[in-house]
Amino acid sequence: MITEFYNFLDEWNGVLGLKTPRHHREIMRFLVEVWRDSPHRGLLMAFRHSGKSTVVGVFAACVLYMRPQTRILILSAETALATRMVAHIRHILENHPRCSALVPSNKKEWASGRITVNRPIGIREPSVICQGLYGNITGLRSDLILCDDVEVPNTSNTPRKRAELRERLRELDFILSPSGAIVYIGTPHAADTIYRTAADAASAETAASSDV
Repeated sequence: MITEFYNFLDEWNGVLGLKTPRHHREIMRFLVEVWRDSPHRGLLMAFRHSGKSTVVGVFAACVLYMRPQTRILILSAETALATRMVAHIRHILENHPRCSALVPSNKKEWASGRITVNRPIGIREPSVICQGLYGNITGLRSDLILCDDVEVPNTSNTPRKRAELRERLRELDFILSPSGAIVYIGTPHAADTIYRTAADAASAETAASSDV
């Protein structure tokens, strides 16, 4: 499985005229292991400007390429941030040489906040949907949840806000499919960071280098 993801990443970088940095392969390997192996929980922290969000977007696109029926939720502190990740995934799907069959001719659900690829019928949720941290996720079902920068100063600069953040994130277990995965991607913004809890719960090490 990992080779398929590496090849997908290398081909995308080829489209951009780039070579794949070694640490991007390490990030991809970590994401695939979380997706593949129980308990399907992981915490990804890497040095600033490392391109971790870029690799996460490529990973999500490859998951859809391999399993078009997958339902992905992007959750961020602000809706605008989550929307950027959806746009990144959509751009990859539109331009990656392997993904042309996934792009629908009728782009009714091919927008900034949600996209639906060509896939088996009967699935209610979009392929990828984004929400801000306190947006309405009631009734959603997801196979892969990417929590991209949910801890930022506005959500974590007081003990009360951090407690509220932890409580909100606990709700994700209720919308995740039985074999689904949750990946946290971000940077600690407090000594009592929620990512400490996420790492303990996942029993997983961070990928790449520690944040600086």
